[in-house]
Amino acid sequence: MADGPLQMLCTTLDFSEYVGRIAIGRVASGRIEKGKKAALIKAGGVIQNGTIDNLMVFDKLGRVDVPFADAGDIVAVVGLGGVDIGDTIADAERPVALPRIEVDEPTLSMFFTVNDSPLTGEGQFLTSRHLKDRLERELQSNVALRVEPTEERDSFQVSGRGLLHLSVLIETMRREGFELAVGKPEVIIKRIDGVDHEPFEYLVVDVPHGQMGPVMELVGSRRGELSKMDVKGAYAHLEFLIPARGLMGLRNRLMSATQGEAIMHHNYHDYQPVRGDIPRRPNGVMVSMVRGQAVAFALDGLQQRGSMFIQPGDEVYPGMIVAENARGEDMVVNPCKEKKLTNIRAAGSDRNILLKPPRLLTLEIALEYIEEDELVEVTPAKIRLRKKDLTEEARKRALRSGGRKVGV
Repeated sequence: MADGPLQMLCTTLDFSEYVGRIAIGRVASGRIEKGKKAALIKAGGVIQNGTIDNLMVFDKLGRVDVPFADAGDIVAVVGLGGVDIGDTIADAERPVALPRIEVDEPTLSMFFTVNDSPLTGEGQFLTSRHLKDRLERELQSNVALRVEPTEERDSFQVSGRGLLHLSVLIETMRREGFELAVGKPEVIIKRIDGVDHEPFEYLVVDVPHGQMGPVMELVGSRRGELSKMDVKGAYAHLEFLIPARGLMGLRNRLMSATQGEAIMHHNYHDYQPVRGDIPRRPNGVMVSMVRGQAVAFALDGLQQRGSMFIQPGDEVYPGMIVAENARGEDMVVNPCKEKKLTNIRAAGSDRNILLKPPRLLTLEIALEYIEEDELVEVTPAKIRLRKKDLTEEARKRALRSGGRKVGV
């Protein structure tokens, strides 16, 4: 209503180091003016008075300052520092709240820690202070994010609304020059009426009729339940309820099983009692035992036993994961082993080395791939996989003290 009292619901936030929080939303009623008093109605009806220091409207890809805005305009408001999503900016003399929107709680968490690998130094921001300041700054605008300290001094437990939510944050930090290591994503378990509950996702898959079998098998093995099936031309439309745990790593296996023809998307559904175990990664990994540059001669021998993550010339270090093992156990290897030179030549000994292209790991694929004893090393230049314990002796001690061999 153009002639009613001012009402604007804050639907998203931005943050500036100079002016603080910026409330963004659509003016539902009345007129909002720069320099005028306004009431901020928070949860529970609590009213805080403030002043509209600056007012901006959106123009193409940017924002421009305006003296006022009327009902229907989408604006950014500066000056109300304590604003949160769901708050109402209302007329100071006639404050009337709009129905609140609530921000859902996080469903997934992972550890962010300082990168302590031998190759650290590729980024500009490396220390725990840099990491802490950046995460606190993110909390000002990313209201679905939660950051908690851990027992380890240089680590933080970061919780979000899903793997994509956290992946976007990590990728943004990487492009800003941050360097860090992150652990395996874990779902957040809630205890409701004495029973553990886990988040479930609503999964939708469109796949050619001939590829339905692999989809049903893969989703079923991850505790997914088919709730609806339709036919849409040459494609079958499948809808499932699946634990969020079961979605980790599912996309890549689904794409491989259907030759890339499946189309899938998912969103949060609700919390339900915890289902049984989810199949883990069936393969072990090859872990480097030395530091140096990988050479083609060594990789030629290793590619017979698995799928490589590196190529000749890449820097490696002890504890870095260089390949996926074809078997279920981990294997310690030397990717820097060079061919010994002698003055004796034999027929066929100097054959050409033909290396398969390495498997390129994106950030999201790497996060889905790792196990509990592994980390993803994220730098502005590279994304690497590594073991938490870089030395073989430390990994054996951790295994004896209750660890688990991958694939068993």
